[in-house]
Amino acid sequence: MDFLSDFLTKFGAQLQSPTLAFLIGGIVIAALGSKLQIPDAIYKFIVFMLLIKVGLSGGIAIRNSNIAEMLLPALFAVVMGILIVFIGRYTLAKMPKVKTVDAIATAGLFGAVSGSTLAAGITVLEAQGIEYEPWAGALYPFMDIPALVTAIVVASIYLSKREHLSQQRRTADASFSTADASFSTADASFSTADASFSTAGASFSTAGASFSTAGEYPSKPEYPTSRQEYRSQQRITASGYPSKPRERVKIWPIVKESLEGSALSALLLGLALGLLTRPESVFESFYEPLFRGLLSILMLVMGMEAWSRIGELRKVAQWYAVYALVAPLLHGFIAFGLGMIAHYATGFSPGGVALLAIIAASSSDISGPPTLRAGIPSANPSAYIGASTAIGTPVAIALGIPLFIGLAQALMGS
Repeated sequence: MDFLSDFLTKFGAQLQSPTLAFLIGGIVIAALGSKLQIPDAIYKFIVFMLLIKVGLSGGIAIRNSNIAEMLLPALFAVVMGILIVFIGRYTLAKMPKVKTVDAIATAGLFGAVSGSTLAAGITVLEAQGIEYEPWAGALYPFMDIPALVTAIVVASIYLSKREHLSQQRRTADASFSTADASFSTADASFSTADASFSTAGASFSTAGASFSTAGEYPSKPEYPTSRQEYRSQQRITASGYPSKPRERVKIWPIVKESLEGSALSALLLGLALGLLTRPESVFESFYEPLFRGLLSILMLVMGMEAWSRIGELRKVAQWYAVYALVAPLLHGFIAFGLGMIAHYATGFSPGGVALLAIIAASSSDISGPPTLRAGIPSANPSAYIGASTAIGTPVAIALGIPLFIGLAQALMGS
């Protein structure tokens, strides 16, 4: 009972944080019909600044920390990115009226990481004075890239198999039609041949000596006597003609597409600068002071965008809304369990465990959509973007962040 009371108290306190207040404020003013707009260039600049700051912080921390401590959490991040895609592949894709390729793309977006959710989680941890490994933010690409790559590869394999089966069915139907036509032609040929043999009987008798001299009678065409024999002659299997070797899905272009995205590029740039150089002075004097103010504007923008995209879910099945409500918390709980293992095995901090769960609960709002749109062009963007931005991200921020931070504090202390 004390655990539940303590958890609910901390959960309520998280809901009152400035970060979440700006998100809710954006939703409210958009719902009231406000014409407030933040220019797209400013939005991209804010995201760039936030991710550069996160990358610099992680790079500096990695340079000053024991690399071995990061291995297990990084491995768990990779596992989560891949696992989330397969969870969506075999849950959301099985729901009525949900196209498999759309479900895979949606799962890929929910497996990828939201930089804004990550930044919000870090801000709340710092505001609460909860310790966490500074390199925990660098777990971002370890989950993001595997999720996007897995989603695109799984979708490519699925589409390839579907096209292969469709081609086999078309070929089999055409083969049966050809076989029927061949049998009809054969019947006509046999009838014509019988008439010819009857009419020309005397001629064959008269010319018998000549054929005997030649040592060989002319043979009639060997027509198939059954459909099975025809299929055997044509080397048709039960599933159609032997298929051409399927083209292998190329992994590196997918990885390259993800790495070239603006979000990952900014994060990895900051990570490299923090790791290979000594940017502490500019970090403390410029990036650190601006971080919370920029994040509040980003939350305001995301709140307005979340409201504007709610209507997109009306174009697809209601199962996307159910998935977007349940998936962030489910993914977060799985990652929280893996983080607990790392906590007891390597001393991974409670704040780090919470941050791993927050990363898993997030769904990419920056790098993921353009990557999936290019990698899975047949998927419906309104399905995966609408589910992620309109429901998934607000759930991850408004519920996931306070939930997992409160759970970490209750189970492991701050």
